[in-house]
Order: sequence, then C-alpha cells, then structure tokens
Amino acid sequence: MTDWADWIGRDQSSTDVLTPSLAARWCRTFDRAVPREVMPQGIHLVLCPPDVATEALGADGHPKRAGGTGFLPPIPLPRRMWTGSQITFHEPLIVGAKVERRSTIASITPKEGKRGPMVFVTVEHETRTEGRLAVGETQQLAFLDAVAPDAPPIPPVPGPPSFDESVWDRTVTVRPDERLLFRYSALTFNTHRIHYDAPYAEQVERYRGLVVHGPLLASLLLQLANEGGDGNALASFAFRAVSPAIANEPLHLALRRDGSAMELGAFAQDGRRIVEAEAALQSAG
Repeated sequence: MTDWADWIGRDQSSTDVLTPSLAARWCRTFDRAVPREVMPQGIHLVLCPPDVATEALGADGHPKRAGGTGFLPPIPLPRRMWTGSQITFHEPLIVGAKVERRSTIASITPKEGKRGPMVFVTVEHETRTEGRLAVGETQQLAFLDAVAPDAPPIPPVPGPPSFDESVWDRTVTVRPDERLLFRYSALTFNTHRIHYDAPYAEQVERYRGLVVHGPLLASLLLQLANEGGDGNALASFAFRAVSPAIANEPLHLALRRDGSAMELGAFAQDGRRIVEAEAALQSAG
C-alpha cells in the first residue's frame, strides 16, 4: 500500500452561513433554547459539511474516493471512521455569521493492525468568521478493511449495570434514539449508513445496531462541560472514540474537574468506555 505522501498538504476551502434557521435546528435537536446571538460551542461541527452529489456517494454513504479526484486520498479500504479531534476555541460563532473553513491534510500513516491494514489520516481545519480564526481543529480519520460477514457483532451485548457515578463530579444519562441520529445526520449532511440503515450497519459493518455519531457524542460532552453558562466556557476540548455507542441504549455522560481542567467520558450501562475526553476552561482574564 502506498504511503500517499503526495497527498500531504492538499487543502480545500468551503463557506457557509450560520443562519437563524440552522441555529434553531441545531438547538432544537438538543432540546435547547435558541440564543439570539452567541451560539454554544459545538456548532462548528455542523458548518461547511461536504456537499458532493448523490451519484458521487459510495455504497457506505461516504463520498467515493476511487479515482483520486476528491479531497481525501483514494485509500482502497472500505470502512471509514472519525476517531477523534483536538479542538481549540478562539472566539464564539454568532448567528448570521459568514464562515469559511480551510481543511488541510497534515499526515497519512499506514499501519498493520490485528484486523489487517489500516490508514490514519490527520486533517487540520480552521474555521474563520470575518477573517478571524474562531475554531481550530485537528481531526483523526481511520480507514479500515472490510469486516468478515460472520464476524461477531460489535460492541458486545452489555453486561449488568456497573457504571460508577460516585467517582465523577457530574453525570447525565441520555438514550440517543433514531430521531436524534436522523436529525444530527441531517444537520451535518452525513449519509454514512451506519447511522440510519440498521440492516446495513448490522449485516455489512457488523455493528450490533445503529451507531451514534462520534461528533454527536462530542457535542453532548461539550454541553455537559458548558452547563450553566452561555456555552462558550472552554478554551480547548479533545475527544477520542474508544468503542461504538449503539442507539437506544443508556449512555452515561460524566465530568470531573481539577481547577481549570476537566476530564470527561461517555460510558455504556455496564461501564464500557465509549469516549474519553478532556477540556480546559478559558482563563478568567
């Protein structure tokens, strides 16, 4: 497999407008009141989504990579997942703002894992408004080989409830269902079939059910970290997907704080860690 070195440094730019209707749809997706002006952190995840034509989508719902005409390299591995991001917040995004996102491929790393070949792609995003940097993000993508049709479904069936909320400062339990997954897919123009097509998710990619989006989980953790304010308390936030979250199953969101630093996580009912995350508060000055 090639090292794809010629693709490093490739970039693309896209523009969007944080319209009042988009702001309202995002807030209503999470059962939040709609602010008049300043939007909470996490809204950038639904701005400047890919807008490829339907005929340019692959069997999994992602844009086709074959031919090398798109932004991402034509890696010949069928499965793609967003494994995590490191995000830095510079200034809030305002309802009505015009935004531009520039994305650059920073690195491409082939590896050999227990389940075969893998390729990790790091993409750096800069979201600007009025020419000023609002959000910086370093995103990690993983490309994996197909799953055998007789592979056991993942993740395993949950064991007895064992999540220990006593070791956390704050916990919230949610149950993401098909309605929430559909709305988030619509907001992000995400057609990956694991989020809405149960037969595909179960039979082709061998998940135990519909999969909750990684950025959706990150958005829920951002809201937990920002609870009680206007939603813009953080200077930085980083998350890493550890295990899939399955729709309609209880999901424990947890936070503990040490000064300006926060540790966060999302856990299944049996204590299986789904997402690990950390955040830092803005300085008082």
